[in-house]
Amino acid sequence: MHGRPFTVEDLEGMPDDGNRYELIDGMLLVSPAPGARHQKIVAKLVVKLDPSCPDDLHVLPAPFAVRPSHTLEVQPDLLVCSDSDLTDKLLPVAPLLAVEILSPSTALNDLNTKKAVYERLGVPSYWVIDPDVPTSTVFEFGADGLYEKTVVAKADDVFEATKPFPVRFSPAELLGTLK
Repeated sequence: MHGRPFTVEDLEGMPDDGNRYELIDGMLLVSPAPGARHQKIVAKLVVKLDPSCPDDLHVLPAPFAVRPSHTLEVQPDLLVCSDSDLTDKLLPVAPLLAVEILSPSTALNDLNTKKAVYERLGVPSYWVIDPDVPTSTVFEFGADGLYEKTVVAKADDVFEATKPFPVRFSPAELLGTLK
């Protein structure tokens, strides 16, 4: 595969080894399978979001592909999308919300590479959950058309989201007994 970018067809040939394979502009990103702590936070976030989710939207945890092009496929830890945009296998357009849970192996990509991809795709709201601090950081589009931090909720601070729908929680609630 030297000399050419990776494509989504190449992803389909990757081994089923538990790693997460993503594709950003033809560049392959491989990250280890998430651990129990990470998955429990995702599950708690689904439980927080799903009851408030309107009927025409869906809350989906990874693995679920966002594949807007032949050389781009990402799998946010959690996404919210419109029912009308969804196919059985993937989301071919930007989600309304992308959420990443930071871990030592993914933090650099989540805060830089994937943030830039979500911004470029036009994802209206990007949340980054840092379980070590704990914080929830929200990026949304500013007047200049670029992401800006609109909220940083720490520990027991109540985070009140308006996009893609109203929901309230504190970062500490996502950790529960995982601290």
